[in-house]
Amino acid sequence: MARVRIDLPELFPFSTALEVRVTDLNYGNHLANDALLALLHEARVRFLRAHGMHEGDVGGTVLIMNDAAVVYRAEAFAGDQLRIDVALVDPSRVGCDFVYRVSRPSDGKLVAEAKTGVVFLDPVSRRVVKLPAGLLSLMTPAGA
Repeated sequence: MARVRIDLPELFPFSTALEVRVTDLNYGNHLANDALLALLHEARVRFLRAHGMHEGDVGGTVLIMNDAAVVYRAEAFAGDQLRIDVALVDPSRVGCDFVYRVSRPSDGKLVAEAKTGVVFLDPVSRRVVKLPAGLLSLMTPAGA
C-alpha cells in the first residue's frame, strides 16, 4: 500500500505553540485526527495574522483549503505543549501549500508532518483567482 509522503523544507519561517486540550482527544485517549486539523488551522490563522492577513482577506482574495494530508509520527496527549512550524511552499497559478511540522518540545518528538493545499477566490464572484502577489514573498524556497 502506498503511503503519504510530505516533503518538508529545512527552514520554517513561523512557529507557534498550542496545547492539546482534553476535548482534542479521541477514544484512544490521544490527539484525534479532526483535532489535529483544527490545530493546524489555528497555526495557519496565526501565520497569516503575523503577516497582516486573515483567511477572509489575503491580498483581496479569500483563502479556501482544497486538500489536506497528515503523516503521524507519535501520539500526543492532553496537556502536551506542541510546537507547530509553518511554511508556504509549491506556489501555482491559483494556490500553494502550507506545510507543518508538529513537535513536542518537552521530549523533542516529532508528532506529525502535514500539508494543506489552498486556493484563492474572488470574494464577490467566488471564482478561483491568481495567487496573491503578497504571498509569493512569504514562500520558502525549494530545498531551504
